[in-house]
Amino acid sequence: MSASSTDRDPIHIGIIMDGNGRWAQLRGRPRTFGHIKGARVAKKIITRCAEEGIGALTLFAFSTENWLRPQLEVSFLMSLLKRYLDRESDTLVKENIQFSMIGEPDRVPADLMKIIRETEARTANNTGLKLIFALNYGSRNEITEAVKRIATRVAAGQIEPAQITETLISENLQTAKLRDPDLIIRTSGESRLSNFLLWQAAYSEFYFSPVLWPDFTAEHLMEALADFNLRERRYGRVAANNRQVEA
Repeated sequence: MSASSTDRDPIHIGIIMDGNGRWAQLRGRPRTFGHIKGARVAKKIITRCAEEGIGALTLFAFSTENWLRPQLEVSFLMSLLKRYLDRESDTLVKENIQFSMIGEPDRVPADLMKIIRETEARTANNTGLKLIFALNYGSRNEITEAVKRIATRVAAGQIEPAQITETLISENLQTAKLRDPDLIIRTSGESRLSNFLLWQAAYSEFYFSPVLWPDFTAEHLMEALADFNLRERRYGRVAANNRQVEA
């Protein structure tokens, strides 16, 4: 962990990387230009999180709703993700970063899924930053599939309905091996989750930045971490400095 980190730094950060298209359009360029710049920013943020000793970083790379975008843009995004992993796989191994994907693989192009699985296998034993790409991911779909799996077990008589707990639901989500995100950052001035980690974000802290993702820097990340470190996470309890003795 770097000297600038503190014991209160988030262990798991989720980032909704928003604003690539608008950034490009403001400059009179095609939306694809913004995605290229956004990919370069993502690399810098990944590197900084690894340097800061962050435990896990989940990047919202492509949502289930993003298929509604123009086909040319979708194809470009898939190609861009493939090029990124082709180019950065060796770096992930070298930097001790463990890579994985959450989301449904069914609509992801086969060549991209192939390199995703290869990169997951190559980095499986790495012990540093856990880097998660949320790709063809939608939280409502994730929760629905978890409910189906649990319902199947109930129907088979393996568990009783009374045995369904929050823990059991969490264990059936795609993030079962991760702790819930401590901090979720969204760029571009939007203030919504957009179907990202809805269950897992129950007690996350939120940081909404007006900066479009291609302009987001490591310094902006550190501002978000500094803001997080000023917050008191009570999880429903009374604030430590505001407790009163009950009669």
